[in-house]
Amino acid sequence: MRETALGAALRRLEGAVGVLEAASTRILDARRTGAERDTEIALLGDDRARLAEELDLSNARTTRLESTNRDVARRLDKAIETIQDVLGRDQPSKD
Repeated sequence: MRETALGAALRRLEGAVGVLEAASTRILDARRTGAERDTEIALLGDDRARLAEELDLSNARTTRLESTNRDVARRLDKAIETIQDVLGRDQPSKD
């Protein structure tokens, strides 16, 4: 009877150790997953900050280009007017 009780106790102990190992594995996996998730979130935050900076630079460049474009258009209009005035003066009157 003692061997049977000892055998049963050993089986219960092995079962408990198995449950403990499974629980510790789940906990370690969850910690790794949490750490990986935290790392991924940090990387996404870095990417977001970089993209926001690039967007700000692009918006500033667009503003400068639009301003330059308006200035060039104004200068071209002025040049066209000047050329038309010069050409108009060189035409003899038909009166």
